[in-house]
Amino acid sequence: MPTSAARAVATRSPAFRDILSDDGTHLRAWTNDPDGRIDGPTVVLCNGLGTNAWCWPALLSPDCGVRIVSWNHRGVGGSERPVDPSHVEIEHFVQDGLSVMDHFGIDRAVLMGWSMGVNTMFELAVRQPERVAGLFAVAGVPGDTFATMLGPLHVPHAVARAITVNLSRAMTVAGRALSPVARRLPIGSRTIAVLSHSGFMLPVRDPALAAVGVKEFLTTPLDWYFHLALSTSRHARVSLSSISVPAVFVAATYDVLAGARDMATAAARMSDAEYVELRGSHFLPMEKPEVVHRLLLEFLDRVG
Repeated sequence: MPTSAARAVATRSPAFRDILSDDGTHLRAWTNDPDGRIDGPTVVLCNGLGTNAWCWPALLSPDCGVRIVSWNHRGVGGSERPVDPSHVEIEHFVQDGLSVMDHFGIDRAVLMGWSMGVNTMFELAVRQPERVAGLFAVAGVPGDTFATMLGPLHVPHAVARAITVNLSRAMTVAGRALSPVARRLPIGSRTIAVLSHSGFMLPVRDPALAAVGVKEFLTTPLDWYFHLALSTSRHARVSLSSISVPAVFVAATYDVLAGARDMATAAARMSDAEYVELRGSHFLPMEKPEVVHRLLLEFLDRVG
C-alpha cells in the first residue's frame, strides 16, 4: 500500500519538460497542467531558490483554476549547471524565465515569485515590461534580499547582510561535507513536525507533501545551493518607479528570510500595489496554501 506521501504525489504530479536557455544551459521546466485541462489563466512562477513544485500544494490540486508554468534553478532538480559557474546571477534566472515563457508560447502573463523568485520577477518586469501583466510576490523583496533577513529580530540591514552573506560563504565550503549527511536524513511527517515547531517553519497544511518537497530540496548539494545564494545576494534593490503593472505583496510576520517591513515599504513605493501580512513564516505556500491561493485568484480577477 502506498504511503500518504506517495498518494499525494500520485494525485498531484506536475509534468516536466527539458528546455534550453539562451546561454545553452538545459533546464527542467514544469507545469501543473500536463493535459491542458485547467480552465484558467496562466501564471509564470519564479520559485524560491532551490525549491520545487511540491512546495505548492494548492497549485498541484487539479481544480486550482490556474495554469502554472515554472522551472528548476540551474543545477537543481534536473536542470544542469551552466558551463560557466558564474552564470547563476538573477539576470541569468531572468533569462531562464523568458526562455520558459517562449517554450510554452506565453507572450505575456502574471508573474508569481516566492523568496528569491521575487527578485527574479521584478528584474524581469524592469527588463521586459511588455511580457508582464502583474506581479504577485510571496515572502520576498525586489532586491537586496540578504539585507532584509532576520527581520523579526530587528537586526539592522547592514548587520543582517554581513551575517547572512558570511554564513553562506562558510556553507559553500562546509556544504560539500554536509551534503551526504543531508541526503541520508529520514524526511517524513515526524521530521516536518519538528521543523514546524522550530520557529523557522510553522505548521504546514499537508505534512506528507511538505516532506516530499524537503526531501527533493536536499538532493541539491549544499555547497552548490549556497553558491547560488551567494550569487543572488549581489542583486541590488530594483527601482520600482518604472513598474506600472498591479502588484500584491504577501508577507509573513515571522519571516526570517524576507523581512515583512521591507515588503511593506516596497508596496508603498509602487503606484498600484497591495500589501497583505499573514501570521506565518517564510514557508507560506506550505503553511497557508488556501489563503495564498485565494489571494492569487483575487489578484488575477483584478488584473483581468
